[in-house]
Amino acid sequence: MYRLAPIAVLSALLLCACGVQSTRPDARPATPATALEADVPAANDNLNAVAWIQTSTERDLIYLQAYRNAAGHLDRAIADPRWEALPAGERKSPVADPARTAIIVDIDETVLDNGPYQARLVIDGTTYDKATWAEWCREARAEAVPGALEFTRLAASKGVTVFYLSNRAHELNDVTLANLESRGFPLAAGEQVFLGLGLEVPGCVPKNHDKGCRRELVSRNYRVLMQFGDQLGDFVNVASNTPGDRRQIVAPYLDWVGERWFVLPNPTYGSWEPALFGNDWSLPPAEQRRAKRDALDTGR
Repeated sequence: MYRLAPIAVLSALLLCACGVQSTRPDARPATPATALEADVPAANDNLNAVAWIQTSTERDLIYLQAYRNAAGHLDRAIADPRWEALPAGERKSPVADPARTAIIVDIDETVLDNGPYQARLVIDGTTYDKATWAEWCREARAEAVPGALEFTRLAASKGVTVFYLSNRAHELNDVTLANLESRGFPLAAGEQVFLGLGLEVPGCVPKNHDKGCRRELVSRNYRVLMQFGDQLGDFVNVASNTPGDRRQIVAPYLDWVGERWFVLPNPTYGSWEPALFGNDWSLPPAEQRRAKRDALDTGR
């Protein structure tokens, strides 16, 4: 019996310890796995991209770098009557007055930041559609991207007209101009400086959403010094939207990048994406995703 007593005492102590531990104030009942899974938001391929554009310092520095670099080339561009930023074939006639100069900027993700709209799509688990996009544009709350306001004001102060060439629908003209004006962007008096999708250009018929006709319209009265955008189509018409053709079409203009053409970052959307799945938006999301995964190079 003497030998059994310590075992009995030890067992009693263990039971007491277990009882004390189970009644600690921070003890919580086990949460079923299904409840934990319910707290996890659905996966969204755009989450990292939107988080990057909204929170990363690096993104802001890239914008500042581009616009400050452009400012460094501006005086030379104005002074050189041969300086031109339009791709081959878009100028149909010589410049009547080389002293009349312009720059062409895209709007979305080039001078205005639509990060909040993209964030709504991620949080709400939805995708882009014309109705919600128009609603966001009508709010006229997009902020200026870093560096854009300072550069466009500098250009305007030197007599350069700033044209805002966008694939926002032309009926969003007034709200877009209101947004630009509220942020302090220069809007030349007496000029149609917002060139939206659907604007008719006499003598030129665009293909799909190409901006070439609208660039040509600017060239009829101005020497175009620089172009700014986040898509290849902001600089040159993309006839065949495949990864290989996209590289080929910009090859003749690589020397212009960082001097006459300034490309801004946009990992959230763009023509680069459908180029990976044959531009077929009718494909189910799973097939689009599979094609994008297949395009990755693992180096193996």
